[in-house]
Amino acid sequence: MGRVSRRHFLATGAALGASLGIGATGAELLPGGRGRRVVIVGGGWGGLTAARRLRQLAPELEVVLIERGAAFRSLPMSNKWLVGLPADGRRSQDHAATARAFGYVSIRAEVTAIDRERQRVVTADGSLGYDWLVLAAGIRHDYAPWCGDDGRAADQARAAYPAGFVADELDAVKRKLAGFEGGTLVMTVPPGPYRCTPAPYERAVMIAWMIKRRKLKAKLVLVDAGAGMQAFNRVFAERYRDQIEHLTHAGIKAIDPFRKTMATEFDDLRFDDAILIPPQQAAELAWQADLVARNAEGRATGWGAVDSVRLHVPGDERIFLIGDLIDRVSPLFGHYPKTGHMASRQGRIVAGEIAARAAGRLAEPALPDSICHVFPDVDPMESVRIEAKYHFRGDGVIAQAVRQQGDPQPRGEDSEWAAAMYAEFLAPDGG
Repeated sequence: MGRVSRRHFLATGAALGASLGIGATGAELLPGGRGRRVVIVGGGWGGLTAARRLRQLAPELEVVLIERGAAFRSLPMSNKWLVGLPADGRRSQDHAATARAFGYVSIRAEVTAIDRERQRVVTADGSLGYDWLVLAAGIRHDYAPWCGDDGRAADQARAAYPAGFVADELDAVKRKLAGFEGGTLVMTVPPGPYRCTPAPYERAVMIAWMIKRRKLKAKLVLVDAGAGMQAFNRVFAERYRDQIEHLTHAGIKAIDPFRKTMATEFDDLRFDDAILIPPQQAAELAWQADLVARNAEGRATGWGAVDSVRLHVPGDERIFLIGDLIDRVSPLFGHYPKTGHMASRQGRIVAGEIAARAAGRLAEPALPDSICHVFPDVDPMESVRIEAKYHFRGDGVIAQAVRQQGDPQPRGEDSEWAAAMYAEFLAPDGG
């Protein structure tokens, strides 16, 4: 279990409130602070939860959230929405309104760099000092295994065949599916870890149902780096044999998005259209700030280095990482699930850590949990609730217990779960 020195807190506590104007990069984004400042980069489930919780636990701290988008937008049931099925969990809220409701500062800007030496966050419009930084910037897509150094090919793959694994790609995927008239549609499943493990399989079921319902002369070819998931594999074989061709353990060697070809370890494929979900990594800022973990051989793991319990960066206890970007936390199960629920719970944990440090003490160790609802079949609709809980073994290692509960007649439990989660970090009635 990760530990933080109490002596370290007391020794550095006096310095935390010192002036942050020395060595500033560019203009100041905000006038002089009202005391010690927490800057949160990223306005998703984790960042918003951390901001609200900090205002509750440490009202003496100045909390600033920086997000490039004007509004929070989330659709945890996006796969249903993509094919025209009801998805009541869709929610959007203006970041400024949320900040006003909960009493923190919201700045719309894109963070381009983190200056760890000077403790500053840098944007095109200026920079901002921090006493503590929470990085909740999510993931980036890594097209290099498919396209090498060919940036033009990577850009074409991203533009023409979006993955639909971040919010601003979903509209393009919905338009693609609405206009799909037949032929070979390829969708890739990347090697793990990646955001929301069941998501590509659930999407495959939804697309197969759409093809079947619209009576299209089409096939979805699911090119899977792994073995699939047992519940979905069964549905593919029993319900959608004519609509889905599932290629398992099919590593991709190269993709030519201009010629619409794909070379796998076993065969070459041609496609009429595609949803290309590439391997995923921690967001660009984690790389720029040298926050990516390295393995025993010194190679970058692709994910942000964190203390597995406290969630601060090893060697830099003023920076915390939360959400999808963090590295493995346990030798028993590896990574936490990369879900919105998990990000929100980590936001609560980090808020508690920072509030305690601001008071010169250690927080009680806390572990997150995760819930997600997935749909392995349509017509009739079936759902599965996947719940993961965590505890410390006697040796301090984090252990995981996963429970799956199937429901052949769902009654909107996924929407109820989403509404309850939103209530934790969004303002009622839009602020």
